[in-house]
Amino acid sequence: MHFKETDLPGIGRKYWLHTRSGEHLVIVVHNDERRDLFHMESGDQAEDLGDMVSLVTLDDDEARAVAAIVGGMTYKPQFQNEREVMLEGLLIEWLRIEPHAACIGKTIGEMNIRQVTGVAILAAVDKEKQKQFNPGPEYVFTSGATIVVAGEREQLKQLKQWLTDGRM
Repeated sequence: MHFKETDLPGIGRKYWLHTRSGEHLVIVVHNDERRDLFHMESGDQAEDLGDMVSLVTLDDDEARAVAAIVGGMTYKPQFQNEREVMLEGLLIEWLRIEPHAACIGKTIGEMNIRQVTGVAILAAVDKEKQKQFNPGPEYVFTSGATIVVAGEREQLKQLKQWLTDGRM
């Protein structure tokens, strides 16, 4: 995650966030208390902004309500408890392949996933929602795909590192 903030003289302040999923969020807090939220496409490089996908303008009260919701002040999600199943040390987890991950374009076999990390890949779902159960060594990792994996906590930690930057 990359985060920048910039003063906009006479206007307010701009915040730029590049998410782990490769998307960009630009927030402009105006001196008159309006907030503009711009969802931007990714450019060719991680820092490049693409075209605007959407824009939402909030007044001060709306912005504070959204901040409370997003910040977890009104509801703390139990998603982690639902997506991680513990069976005597075995965890089953859903991992999203981020746009700049080292594994993109490589196969399970090339990355030697099971031998290197000890993790089993149970299923893969691509961005178009095509499912593949028990993908073999020829399965190619793609940006935005979600993989369902099983292993112990430390093995899953190693897998995430291996997929993200290709090192342990």
